Amino acid sequence: MHTRSFGTRLALIVMVSLPLTSCQYIDQLQAIRTFKDANIAYQRSDYPHAVELYTEVLDNDPSLTVAHFYLANSYDQQYRPSLRGERENEEMLEMAIDHYITSVDTEPNVELRKLSMQYLVAAFGPDKANAPAKSEPVLQMMIESDPANPDNYFVLSKLYEDSGLFEEAEEVLTRVQDLRADDPVVHMRIAGFYDRNEEFERTIEALGRRAALEPDNPEAYYTIGNFYWQKAFRDFQISDEEEMEYVMLGLEQLDLALNLNADYTEALTYKNILLRMQGNLTDDLDAREALIEEADVLRERAEELMKIQRGGGAN
Repeated sequence: MHTRSFGTRLALIVMVSLPLTSCQYIDQLQAIRTFKDANIAYQRSDYPHAVELYTEVLDNDPSLTVAHFYLANSYDQQYRPSLRGERENEEMLEMAIDHYITSVDTEPNVELRKLSMQYLVAAFGPDKANAPAKSEPVLQMMIESDPANPDNYFVLSKLYEDSGLFEEAEEVLTRVQDLRADDPVVHMRIAGFYDRNEEFERTIEALGRRAALEPDNPEAYYTIGNFYWQKAFRDFQISDEEEMEYVMLGLEQLDLALNLNADYTEALTYKNILLRMQGNLTDDLDAREALIEEADVLRERAEELMKIQRGGGAN
């Protein structure tokens, strides 16, 4: 009696569960088929149709989390900064952000999750949602998930910089410098930060670290020489003595560049300019004339090389 009762209940459970399992399988199969069609629409840049199809995919199978990124990006691609403030346009961005966040929270694929975070930061950027405070925790997550990638540090530093948080921006740059002290590009980007914030000496220090890592690269020395020229030529608050000091330091760096590449056109051009500036700051007329003559030779050589580069002269 009990055996029959148990068997009857088991049969009923199987009978009920089979249609449920079958329906779930059909939904998943339909989701996969629709996902393929959605990808075709996405690749063709038919983003409105892609939105419809990716939405259908998730309705049929919410476990297909990869669809959240592509649905988010399909909305994102339809957003137009020029139409900021218009309800339908803003809704596109809101839906994009919502699905990027869902992708970040649910996507098991590490690379796609990172991509979702990158696009989410962009969606919070000044050309879109303009919500830097919301970008900051996402960038912190990106750094935690990929601590060896310097790009995330630079994006976070620029976010702080644009918000007027100089010390916070500098602290992030110190972290990436400690992390990638042997990377010349890191020091160039740090130099760019100090240059934008009118920290000349620190700019030169960063450029010097880059040159030390690339002793055979003439462009590294030329860049420092060019910065010394800018300081001497454009800073009207410095004294003649300070201007002469910057001129001589610039010439020293340009000579290092030309020792590595005697036909470095840009280095020849700026050495010519710095020699003329040195002459203008020199009281000795004979010395001044000699400097101008040397500058003329460099200028003529630079012009000759430029003609050759343009195909207007003979080798």
